[in-house]
Amino acid sequence: MSRRPIAQINVDALQQNFQHIQSIAPRSKILAVLKANAYGHGLLAVAEQLKAAGAFGVARIDEALMLRAGGIVKPIVLLEGFFHPDELPQIVASNLQVVVHHSSQVEALLTAELEAPVHVWLKIDSGMHRLGIYPAEFQQVYQQLMASPNVLKPLRLMTHFACADEPDNPATERQLALFSELIKGYEGELSIANSAGVLAWPQSHGDWIRPGLALYGVSPMLAGRSAQHGLRPVMTFSSSVIAVRDVKKGEAVGYGAAWTAPQDTRLAVVAIGYGDGYPRNAPSGTPVLINGQRLPIVGRVSMDMTMVDIGQQQVNIGDQVILWGEQLAVEEIAELVQTIPYELLCNITSRVQLRYIGDNTG
Repeated sequence: MSRRPIAQINVDALQQNFQHIQSIAPRSKILAVLKANAYGHGLLAVAEQLKAAGAFGVARIDEALMLRAGGIVKPIVLLEGFFHPDELPQIVASNLQVVVHHSSQVEALLTAELEAPVHVWLKIDSGMHRLGIYPAEFQQVYQQLMASPNVLKPLRLMTHFACADEPDNPATERQLALFSELIKGYEGELSIANSAGVLAWPQSHGDWIRPGLALYGVSPMLAGRSAQHGLRPVMTFSSSVIAVRDVKKGEAVGYGAAWTAPQDTRLAVVAIGYGDGYPRNAPSGTPVLINGQRLPIVGRVSMDMTMVDIGQQQVNIGDQVILWGEQLAVEEIAELVQTIPYELLCNITSRVQLRYIGDNTG
């Protein structure tokens, strides 16, 4: 019997999350963000399930080409734009849309010889200070792109929040005010809200919203759980018990002898480790679910195995072990390992089998 870890993807939950997000911003079109293998959920499979999305967002051209090769014809937006001018012919040939965020991209578009114009989303840096043209450049860049035959009109205008996951942080209101002032009087659809913006900043919804993490049923807020926002976790990450061992009081367990049994106990050895994407720095006490019981991992997570203190619980070889999912929030695990849910989901490796369930998997 295979002991391969499984990431079970509930497509019904995915579609319910999509519908819930749409109900929060009913006048906005949804650009569903599928970058990083749809946050670990499977790029093409997720795209096939989100037929109601207005467009898909990916980070890089290779992700977009994978979708096109898989038969996806819906608009695809390159959220990081193009990295080099030699990508522009492929962008045109594959009917991709691009985010333009830097003067070098503007120059490349203006001087390229293209067979057809490109659909451009012009990104303004309103305070994230990562990507985006500077506010002082906006008027000139806008006019240059509007005058270019290489650019479809009208442009779409966008920005990105830095602190939307903190509802009390005034930075978001400052970004909104700056962006609103800059684009006043200019035509073009607007896109501002990421997942946190959708949930916490309704004034940011605009013509297009860009949900990512929320689609997958995980809270994008700095503090909170999915259920607080009406979302259902889409992924259940699990593996199985491959051994049960008796350990005596005072015996050390695992690499570095990092955990010593405080009393006679029993351990379940689980076929999961950092080679599968489970965090190596998960501390002793991090919970898993076995037969519905919360039980703590102990010792160091190794590449292929993790140990769980099961005490006197009845646990057998082959029993399922849930690492996170609907009954054990990935947000809780992220807090314990001092990271964010994004990282845990995106770190799922190719050793893990993606298994799709739900009424719409056929």
